[in-house]
Parts: sequence; structure tokens; C-alpha cells
Amino acid sequence: MRLSIVLCSLLLAPLAHADTPVPTTREALGELLFFDESLSFNRTQSCSTCHDPDSGFADPRGMASTGDDGVSLGDRNAPTVTYAALRPGFHRNEAGDWVGGQFWDGRAPELEDQAGGPPLNPAEMGMPDTAAVLARLLENPVYTQAFPALFGPGTLDDPDTGYAAMTQAIAAFERTPRFAPFDSKYDRFLRGEADLTDMEELGRVLFFSPQFTNCDQCHKIGLSAADQQEVFTNHEYFNIGVPVNVALRAMNGVDPAKLDIGLAENPLVTDPQAMGKYKVPTLRNVAVTGPYMHNGIFKDLRTVVLFYNTYNTVSDARKINPETGNPFGPPSVPDTLALEELTHGPALKDMRIDAIVAFLKTLTDARYEHLLED
Repeated sequence: MRLSIVLCSLLLAPLAHADTPVPTTREALGELLFFDESLSFNRTQSCSTCHDPDSGFADPRGMASTGDDGVSLGDRNAPTVTYAALRPGFHRNEAGDWVGGQFWDGRAPELEDQAGGPPLNPAEMGMPDTAAVLARLLENPVYTQAFPALFGPGTLDDPDTGYAAMTQAIAAFERTPRFAPFDSKYDRFLRGEADLTDMEELGRVLFFSPQFTNCDQCHKIGLSAADQQEVFTNHEYFNIGVPVNVALRAMNGVDPAKLDIGLAENPLVTDPQAMGKYKVPTLRNVAVTGPYMHNGIFKDLRTVVLFYNTYNTVSDARKINPETGNPFGPPSVPDTLALEELTHGPALKDMRIDAIVAFLKTLTDARYEHLLED
């Protein structure tokens, strides 16, 4: 069976490998793999398809990603891979709370585990098993030279060993400074190389202020508001009451009544209090990596801030989703809402909402600043 897969793959393989130099580092090999569409069943999709380097390493195509078959549509939004390598492995902290891990529910404990997920997911890259992926690796003479040189002789003799090496190489690439340059306007401001506008500065003060907001309670890991390696997430999991994305469910055919239980989907988690909780994402590049939330329900960053504001305002008019003209929908899992965090601070007026959005835009890496809307 394995031999037939290899032979079929060789017959279908593209022939243009001669001009590609053999990578001499795992990082360089990972870069080739990250952009290689032959690692999907129909050869139409690579890691970069859903994590587009020109779009903040997120998927600009919509609320969820379309699979390699051109038909399958996921139920969750593809998060940015920028700064993902700085997320710790999935574990419990001293308080017993789950922290770290990849994907919205942390089910990939480490970056390598995340890299190994999409190729074998039938709704994503669609490869049937690791043997099929190995066959695609073997058809490429660049890989047949690079893998043994970088991971040891015989690496590509076994499907699982070869697959593990592939995920390690992709993770090595994702750990390079290309994914975490720390060169946004905010970073330049901290280094004294740029000035914030009045609105950006107001937003910065509000963001880090325990009196007016508690944004940094979940979106700050450093001990100081001036931490130059801040990734703007505490890596934990919370239920913030995101409604069901009915529009997405109408497109992908998932029953609108089906609960996406978030962290409780993680096989390592058995606590019923995990229901409806999702990872706190990094806010770096957030202004250019919409749509937002785990299900892509909000298109605009300002809508996200308005949504948070619904927990503090008493005005019905302030509880209207500007994207639909209707009230924000009810939480999918009301029993585990993080009400203590969500109801902290006063309701925000428009100017302060705009200021927070202005500040969030300063977290955009320099290479993506041209994508910002005025």
C-alpha cells in the first residue's frame, strides 16, 4: 500500500526541484515546507494558505478557512501565527488554570503539534495519513537530501519519524524573528524611536489602566507596561460570551445549535468549567488579522471593543452590533462567563473606544503597517 502511494505520488509530482538549493538549517527546511502545496491531498494548499505571510500570517479569505478540496469550510477562524512561538506549552499554572498550547482550545500542546495538525485534517489539507505525507516528501529530491542531513540517516524511512521531523522543521521556521520582529510603532515608541498620537497615547493609558479598563488583565504577560517583549496575552483561557456565528454555520452546514465547547474539547481537560473557554490571543497584529473571535463573527476591530463594552453599559443602544444593526447575540455558553473580568470598569464612550482601537493599531508589525486603514 505504502509503495503504491509513493509511486502514484512520483508520477503526479512536479518536476521543478532542480533550482531549489538544499537547505542547510532546519529553519530553512521549515520555510520550504511551510509554503509547499504538495503536502496537501490535491496539491492546492500549504501552511501559508491559511497563514498568509502578506496578511499577518492569518487567513484573509473569510471567517473560516476553506480546505484543500475547495469545499470544506471550518468552524473556527485561523489565528495569526505571529508570536505563536512565544506561547508556552499547554500546562496548568500554580492556581490550577490551564495555560498555553496552540489552537483555540490548546489541544496542540507545543508548536510542533500544531504544525502536524492541518496536513492530516480532512477539512484542511486532507492527507489520509503520515505515510501519504512521507510519499510526498520522498518525491522531492531536495527533501530526500535535507532531512537525513539535518535529522539523521533514515529519517525518511519511517512515516512517523519523517512526519515528526517535518513538524520540527516547520516549528523551527516559525520560531525565527520573521514571526516575532517586535518592530511595531509601539515597540519603536518604547525604544524612543517614535511618538504616539494623542489618541494612541490615550488608548495606551486606558489599555493599561485598572481604573478604566481591565484589558491588560488578560492581554499582558509582562510585569511592566513598558516590557519590550510583551506579547499582549496572558496565555490563559476565558469564556467572554461570543455568540454563535450563524452566518458561518449557514455556509459550512454546521447546526447553529451545536455548541463549540472550546477548551473542553481538549482531550487533556475534563473540568466542566472549561466549557466555552478559548485562548486569549495575542493582540500583536490584531488590526490587520480580522475577522475576530474564535469563530470570526466580527469583521471590524471597533466592533470587538464595543462587544466588550456591552457588559458594562446600561444603554440598549450601546448593545447593538454595528455590523448587523441588531443586538449582539447571547453567549453560547452562559454558565462559565468570566463576569468578574468582563464587568470590571465603567462603560466607555465613543472617544475612548476609538482611542483603544488607535492604540491597538500601534501593535502592528512594521511590514504590515501599510495594511492599516486610516
